[in-house]
Amino acid sequence: MKKAMNQSTLTTILNVGSICALVFMVFWLFNYSSVISRLDQANEERYDLTYNANRFMNGSSYLTNEVRAFAATGDQVHYNNYWKEINELKNRDQGVAAMQEIGITSSEQAMIDSMNSISNRLVPLEEQAMEQVQAGEQEAAIDYVYGAEYSNSIAQINTLKEQFLTALDARTLKRVESLQQSAMIIRMLMVLALVVVGVLQLFSMLTIRKRILRPVIAVRDQMGEIAQGNLSAEFAWAPDTSEIGMLVSSIHETKKELKQYINDIDNKLAQMAQGNMDLTIDKDYRGEFLPIQNALRQILDALNDALYHIGQTAQNVSDESSRVAAGAQSLSDGVVQQASTVEELFAGIQDISGQVGLTSEDAGKAREFAMKAGEQLKVCSQKMDALTASIADISESSKKISGITKAIEDISFQTNILALNASVEAARAGAAGKGFAVVADEVQRLASKSAESAKNITELIEASTQLVQYGTSLSKETTQALSGVVDSSQQSAAIVEHIAESAQMQSSSLRQLTEGMERISAVVQTNAGTAQESASAAEELHGQAEKLKNSIQRFRLRR
Repeated sequence: MKKAMNQSTLTTILNVGSICALVFMVFWLFNYSSVISRLDQANEERYDLTYNANRFMNGSSYLTNEVRAFAATGDQVHYNNYWKEINELKNRDQGVAAMQEIGITSSEQAMIDSMNSISNRLVPLEEQAMEQVQAGEQEAAIDYVYGAEYSNSIAQINTLKEQFLTALDARTLKRVESLQQSAMIIRMLMVLALVVVGVLQLFSMLTIRKRILRPVIAVRDQMGEIAQGNLSAEFAWAPDTSEIGMLVSSIHETKKELKQYINDIDNKLAQMAQGNMDLTIDKDYRGEFLPIQNALRQILDALNDALYHIGQTAQNVSDESSRVAAGAQSLSDGVVQQASTVEELFAGIQDISGQVGLTSEDAGKAREFAMKAGEQLKVCSQKMDALTASIADISESSKKISGITKAIEDISFQTNILALNASVEAARAGAAGKGFAVVADEVQRLASKSAESAKNITELIEASTQLVQYGTSLSKETTQALSGVVDSSQQSAAIVEHIAESAQMQSSSLRQLTEGMERISAVVQTNAGTAQESASAAEELHGQAEKLKNSIQRFRLRR
């Protein structure tokens, strides 16, 4: 059996790969969510830093503009706006505090400190210029706020503003771009993991279809064929070490075992049908088929024993009937000879008046014939007694054979019950047990055939029993007739002896002798008919025994 990976192992590997890819994708999904959250926070911080930086810078520019506007116009509103910004709004201080809270670098803080230092130096001078305006020295105030020193300080502050904004924007933009790049990489990894999951699932689907679904469909079709009783249907799938391969191996093994059982049963039944009972169930059946093997062995043993005893009985009946037929034929010949002698004697008595001198000699001969006839009749009586005893033995053997056929019928009945139980169990098993239902049906048909054979044997035995009863009746009648013949023979001997002793009285007793000879002739004729009937019955019994023996001899038995 070739090696192959188990379907469960391959499916587990593919599923584990898919799960790992999904876990990988979920992991990067959480990372992507975190990166997006940090990206949003970075964008928000960038916006807040830019906003507060502009707030800080705009606060400084606002103070410069208000100072110059007040110096140029002397309008008190600008003066008030200046101090409102210094004392109430404090946009510069709040902007720096907000940026510090969000987070700025040390270089950025240094630039803020430099701008604050320059601004702080300008504040007293701006206050002095505004006081000059209030004192009427507007010209001096304008000269200062628009002078080179003030303008240089403002230019320095603007330069620091631009550097600060550039550095702040570059730093926050770099962080945003870094997070965006990380998000893009995570998206690519997520797409890659999703592609891996799709590929693994596609491969799993194709593998399941090729290595599981197709074999399962083939196994389903093959089991359908087995359920229909078709064990020769082609099954091209080869077994291997995988789960499906082991299932295929089980199906091949099941088909092989069922074929062997069916072929063995068919072969044994075919040989039994041809008369060969010298068989042995040498194949070992397994599982639920073991009762079938035991039933076949019991049937063969019972049939061998029954047919052997029937054959022995038939042989005995044939031998005894042959001897009875020979004795009956001898008796018939003797009685016919006696009848002929009596006829001759009767004819001689008609001439006794002219042959008185020969009466004594004829009487002596008649006495010898009568003695011989008596001896033959005694022999016939003994033969008929033996025939009667033999027929009684045949009757007893027929009764025993009837008991054996009853045992065969019981075995057939038990086999039929076993087949019904197997059919019920196969029906409980559902579609997978239909093949066993077919085998149970075959066993049930085998039981029916065994019952039919037992019935035929019973009919043969009943016919033999009837013939035996008929032979018994004939033997009884023959015995009774022979008893009469013996009595008559004894009377004839006595009469012949009386004739010999009374030879001198023949003339006076001729009429009485004639009447006695007429009675003897009638009795002898009756005995002759009875002897012929006995011989015919014995021949018929012998013929029936030979037929029974020939019927049994067509079976080849173990002994």
